Amino acid sequence: MASRANLPILLGWSLLCAAAYVCPGLPPVRAAEQQTPAAAAGHPIASDARLAGDTKLTRFVLDLDKAIQFRAFVLDDPYRLVVDIPQISFRLPPGTGATGRGLVKAFRYGTVMPGGSRIVFDLTGPARIANSTMLDTANGQPPRLVLELEEVDRAAFVQGLRAEARPELKPSIPPPSATQNTPATKPAGPPDTRPVVVIDPGHGGVDNGTQASGEIEKNLVLAFGLALRDRLEKNGKYRVVLTRTDDTFITLDDRVRIAHDQKAALFVSIHADYLPHNEGDVQGATIYTLSDKASDAEAERLAEAENRADAIGGVDLGEEPTDVADILIDLAQRETRTFSNRFARVLMGQMKTTVRMHKHPLKSAGFRVLKAPDVPSVLVELGYVSNKSDLEHLVSESWRSKTVGSIAQAIDIFLAKRLATAGQAN
Repeated sequence: MASRANLPILLGWSLLCAAAYVCPGLPPVRAAEQQTPAAAAGHPIASDARLAGDTKLTRFVLDLDKAIQFRAFVLDDPYRLVVDIPQISFRLPPGTGATGRGLVKAFRYGTVMPGGSRIVFDLTGPARIANSTMLDTANGQPPRLVLELEEVDRAAFVQGLRAEARPELKPSIPPPSATQNTPATKPAGPPDTRPVVVIDPGHGGVDNGTQASGEIEKNLVLAFGLALRDRLEKNGKYRVVLTRTDDTFITLDDRVRIAHDQKAALFVSIHADYLPHNEGDVQGATIYTLSDKASDAEAERLAEAENRADAIGGVDLGEEPTDVADILIDLAQRETRTFSNRFARVLMGQMKTTVRMHKHPLKSAGFRVLKAPDVPSVLVELGYVSNKSDLEHLVSESWRSKTVGSIAQAIDIFLAKRLATAGQAN
């Protein structure tokens, strides 16, 4: 059995082995510390997008202000078409992509990484790319990206997915312009020994999350995450890291990796849930921790939905750790889950004084984003966008300020006690 002193070294080695086993030779896409908004000067602008055709042949047209490079490919389980493009500013009419036509059920779009955007189409069934081209300005028409999809059977579709041509393992996007200068390196100062708190606004980019009454989850939770960061940074006790600071898609594995690489003392993922009308009108905030078995059917449903974020973004990397990594990760997770559950109880105690809580406020399920083996982690569902009263709160600056205050207070209580305990042990 590995000694406790050697566990961090072995754990780091095992995680590297696991990553190599999943995707040999392909480094993971990492979240940058500074992310450039898509609307920055110089980025191409998309002004319109439309579908035409039928279930035999469907055409997609994207109007731009300048020609761009692109890469298009299809994925299965579920059937999708993915288009990788340089980072652009999407100025499309409201509701664009919500409905489909022909072979396309619907499509979504957004920033998927600094310097790159992505369009993801949900398909009605197997299809192949019959034609893809970038048209220059001509006959009064702007530059247009044109894709044509052709219906095929499952056998023909699978044949086209050759093992050596599985592009979803590494999103390939033309590199950012050379005019995007890297910031000058600052002189090295004394190391920052403050505890690191990672705030994770859920979803982003092509992954909108839930939507209701014109409000989109990814925007609501980003605003909340930024407010929580600002509140925590005011007291100067912590170094606060956000997994995203703008409308960028970050994979679940990268969110976990950020917390691990930063040696975070705490990871808090922020979300807002949704329930269809036929499932009742549930309301209130809920705090989730990681477990192998969901605490109830609602927790299981939510975990399954959140764990599909990578598939929604067109990136489906799957987890296949080695047996050795499994053992070491399990050893670390036992203690980490104890601390996660402890923080969840502290957080509930603080939030219930200012926020309406779900009738069962503490739950657990197999959320991938909570699986950092060495970082206490919780997922906070602030409320239900499907509930009118909760949605009113979620868009209220006053409610946000009170809720941010209660979460910040819980973080203070938890980390003060944990750091004091750690100090006594040394």
